[in-house]
Amino acid sequence: MARLSILLLAAIVAVSSAFVPATNTAVRATHQVAFAPKISEQSSTTLFAEDMTWEGEFPPSKVLGPIMSKMPSSTLAIISMVSLGVCAYSCVQSGLLLREPGAVEDGSWVKWYYIVEGLGGPLAWGTHVASWIQRKNGM
Repeated sequence: MARLSILLLAAIVAVSSAFVPATNTAVRATHQVAFAPKISEQSSTTLFAEDMTWEGEFPPSKVLGPIMSKMPSSTLAIISMVSLGVCAYSCVQSGLLLREPGAVEDGSWVKWYYIVEGLGGPLAWGTHVASWIQRKNGM
């Protein structure tokens, strides 16, 4: 029982560390390393990833990428609802196949197209979050 308590305590500490305010992680080294590549100050910024941090309740549209950042909120919401509907249909149909006699024993209830349709659940979640971001940004 003591091991379980220690394990639970360690898990709680690990999870709660995710909610600690982030410190400045981009610290420049004060010393030069001989084998590090030298990048001149005039070089293009295309070599570096764009900073995606934000302040406030919601992120800017640029975090959605080049395609979804240009889509209106209503389009993303429709995509989310269709994806959720496809996922729900897949779950219901798989459940109906499970009721057939002998389906579990021979695995006939597993259909590849229901597995693919089941990916609509995560897609629905992602597009509904993208729709919320776009709505908050006025699109």
